[in-house]
Amino acid sequence: MSQYIAGIDEVGRGPLAGPVVTAAVILDPNKPIEGLNDSKKLTEKRREQLVPLIKENALAWSLGRAEVEEIDEINILQATLLAMKRAVEGLDIQPDHALVDGNKAPDLACSVTTIIKGDQSEPAIAAASILAKVARDNEMKQMDKQYPGYGFAQHKGYPTKQHQQALLDLGVTAIHRRSFKPVQLALK
Repeated sequence: MSQYIAGIDEVGRGPLAGPVVTAAVILDPNKPIEGLNDSKKLTEKRREQLVPLIKENALAWSLGRAEVEEIDEINILQATLLAMKRAVEGLDIQPDHALVDGNKAPDLACSVTTIIKGDQSEPAIAAASILAKVARDNEMKQMDKQYPGYGFAQHKGYPTKQHQQALLDLGVTAIHRRSFKPVQLALK
């Protein structure tokens, strides 16, 4: 009997704005996908090309998220683990085992192995990192239209000099994480 193994990864723990987005992917061993790698090591164009291949060829995939309010309420680590749990629970096929990028495991109904830099060694984690990154990046591009002047389309909410200056000049938006120090400083 074959086991269903889900790869899980997150994107967006470090930004000052926007949700943390996770993905869970169960790859089909009979349909390998060429070019899977840590999403940060791929160009934006290559990630965009891989998304439909992952969605078409995987046995199951799902996105999970935790909103800014949840991040501020329970902290970024707990929000990330919650988003991972949501991604797994959203899968059409429930996995027998999960491989999670990093060293912290969400509370899942299946067994879990954490793997530091797993997105570089495990194709299912790499696939999850790509789906999560493209989904979050696209959302931040939309936020850029909603909140012009912050540069979300460029930095995706990460604490660049431009972003931190915009916080001071333009103020804090509804999508900023108030529990993060640079945002707290801008609120003073």
